[in-house]
Amino acid sequence: MPDFLTNFDYFAYLILPLLIFCARVFDQSLGIIRIILATKGLKLPAFIFGFFESFVWLLAIGQIMAKIDNIFYYFVFAAGFATGNVFGIYIEKKLSIGFVMIRVVFQKDSQKSISILKENGYRLTILDAMGMEQAVKMIFSTIKRNQIVHFINILTENNPNAFYTIEDIKQVQEGYLAKKIKNPTVFNR
Repeated sequence: MPDFLTNFDYFAYLILPLLIFCARVFDQSLGIIRIILATKGLKLPAFIFGFFESFVWLLAIGQIMAKIDNIFYYFVFAAGFATGNVFGIYIEKKLSIGFVMIRVVFQKDSQKSISILKENGYRLTILDAMGMEQAVKMIFSTIKRNQIVHFINILTENNPNAFYTIEDIKQVQEGYLAKKIKNPTVFNR
């Protein structure tokens, strides 16, 4: 066996960098989720996520400070931070925490889309409005974030030219929310 393999410090150059990288991915992902929870007003979960985020960060930075002359650890730390951002966003999308308001403006042919959305349990507020050049139909619907894809698929399947916006909502009180979706896979592409 070559000499460099027997004298190679596996802990210092493989195991510890991998641990630092994983710790940064984990703590940064927690940070992304903590921010989302805090903006939604969920104090206790934000507190818990914040505690573990800072605890894991301290463990990772402690290892770097103990071996401050190893620049390789700096790169691993930064790569873990960047990867944690991407992974945190992915997790947040999968969790789909909270509610959104969807606003749709139909230039024409709104009835079919409105009927199908209602049949699928979405609660709609329907308004007649005046656009730049003609009368338009507008709908508003407050739905759970995990229902966005289904809602938009129905909309684009039946009215691909409809203009829509989606906004996060911090709090929902009373009113009518979408019922449980009957068949959410019908319009998924």
